[in-house]
Amino acid sequence: MVNLNVFSQILSLIDRELFKVLVAKHKSDKHCKGINSWTHLASMLFCHFSSADSVRDISNGLRSTTGNLNHLGVGRAPSKSNISYINKHRTHELFKDLYFSLLDKLWQKDTHLRKDLTQLKRKVYLMDASIIPLCLSVFDWAKFRSTKGAVKLHTVLDYDGCLPVFMQITDGKVHESQRAGSYSFSKGSVVVVDRGYVDYNWLGDLDSRGCYFVTRSKTNMKYNVIKSYQSEALLEKGIIKDEIIELSGPSADRYNSKPLRLIHFWDSSTDNQYHFLTNNIQWKASLVANIYKQRWQIEIFFKHLKQRLKISSFVGTSENAVMIQIWTSLIGILLLKYLQKKAKYDWNLSNLVGFIRMNIFVKINIWQWIDDPFIRPPVKGKNGQLQIFSD
Repeated sequence: MVNLNVFSQILSLIDRELFKVLVAKHKSDKHCKGINSWTHLASMLFCHFSSADSVRDISNGLRSTTGNLNHLGVGRAPSKSNISYINKHRTHELFKDLYFSLLDKLWQKDTHLRKDLTQLKRKVYLMDASIIPLCLSVFDWAKFRSTKGAVKLHTVLDYDGCLPVFMQITDGKVHESQRAGSYSFSKGSVVVVDRGYVDYNWLGDLDSRGCYFVTRSKTNMKYNVIKSYQSEALLEKGIIKDEIIELSGPSADRYNSKPLRLIHFWDSSTDNQYHFLTNNIQWKASLVANIYKQRWQIEIFFKHLKQRLKISSFVGTSENAVMIQIWTSLIGILLLKYLQKKAKYDWNLSNLVGFIRMNIFVKINIWQWIDDPFIRPPVKGKNGQLQIFSD
């Protein structure tokens, strides 16, 4: 008989000693009013895993585990006013540092097998931004448009594991290209972005540092064709034309006047034509198209973050409260993906989230459960009756 519920076992994945070091670094338990940083973390993770809609739901949900809170490392369930206060006043930097510490010590220590791009022996990073809409009359600090509020998540996803290695949260007005240079990529890595990031100064900087990029060209891009390749063999792979080009006009000066590669690709499934721009001259054209195709993984990540965890609505209205909810959602998705990776059962992440939500306070061995989540039907005997006694 297991004495710990599912939620307690998930929390046990977090190294308490590591957490204590971060608490001491940020002095986040100073003036804590009896609700320490661990209770705060447990409360916010409960919010995400149970899909709580308010601080009242968080408080009542934790209070319903009377007698089991000590298994969570929680002395007492916080009241709704406690949660509101600590969300407003405890620094979100604690949870930000915890996410990146868990990423290093829990997630990245294991190897991640690629389902695609196995022939590419380089680090691949997917970069994009996503807007989270907010009501401007309530979140008056989140300026976006005259009548709308929003925050924007500027994210760099490591293709191996598909979790963020960098995230910057700004107001909704900040364009993607303005934050493109915030993260420094290692030499030889591949950066995949959509055309919202096409800033020739930044692309030139990537090239000068020995990084490769794959993106889509802008419709108004001015260039001259140096070489052009067309063949039936290329067309069979969807490659209409493979060109070596050089930029012309002001764009050439901003980039560094080096040759680029422009691949015209036809997608038979959508009957659309795409134009991929890269600074790698050696790769096969089909590989370039496949690299850009993997950019969809970051869209899937944003979908999981917004739909599976509590990001579409917020339990606090201050800027710090919103930041805490976002960073704890990242901690939550890291823990869930760790369980998904370790499980023998082939979980879809959305199904895993749903099953944990239904069983969050059930006392079962989570490792056995994620390997074999369903009760198997009884074995029938030869005459069609249930086999009760074995031979």
